Amino acid sequence: MRIAILGTGHLAEALGGCWARAGHQVIVAGRTPEKAAALARRLGPAARSADSREAVRDADAVLLAVPWDAVGAVVAAAGGGEGSLAGIPIIDPTNPIEHGVGVLLNAPGLANADRIAEAAPGSRVVKGFHLVPSTQWGAAGTTTTVLLCGDEPAALDVVETLVRDAGAVPVVVGPLHRARQLEEVAGLFITPAFAGVDPRTVAPALPPVPSGAVSVDTSR
Repeated sequence: MRIAILGTGHLAEALGGCWARAGHQVIVAGRTPEKAAALARRLGPAARSADSREAVRDADAVLLAVPWDAVGAVVAAAGGGEGSLAGIPIIDPTNPIEHGVGVLLNAPGLANADRIAEAAPGSRVVKGFHLVPSTQWGAAGTTTTVLLCGDEPAALDVVETLVRDAGAVPVVVGPLHRARQLEEVAGLFITPAFAGVDPRTVAPALPPVPSGAVSVDTSR
């Protein structure tokens, strides 16, 4: 696949490296062309840099690897308001959360995925990759489950493939209106983490339900 990564930070490098090693073409775009070019060089021959409009052109998926409050400007710079992202799966790994506190900063009932969908009419937003630290991607011996939600089955299929290619297990939990819930989970986990408590000890150890016993309806 051709994957556009908008952003040049830790998550962009971690997931970009996973996808480049899996054989995908990665195009990096950032506010600073020099940083985008440097990241593309680190990712290897399967990657290159471009401006954001070129990066998203003919992309099979777009990763918004930017701070939560920058998504509007980044989507606009890529031409999202003009339809450049129509039909393209956009992966939203952002957490609109007060750092170190875990309180959501968006208005009640609003998820960052909703803001992205509004800024990029016709796009196919999928929430995911927001609960896993960037340092965990590519770590040996780590089994990770990535929760996803979205409205378009085809877009979910694309992102599920990218989750697997990053060495993780995708689990679709429902339609995009559950994105707010996933962001709240991130906020809940951040609170004990900054208090020095491993968030994994907070979640109860529940036995998995046998495969096929429960189905998730991704339609509204």
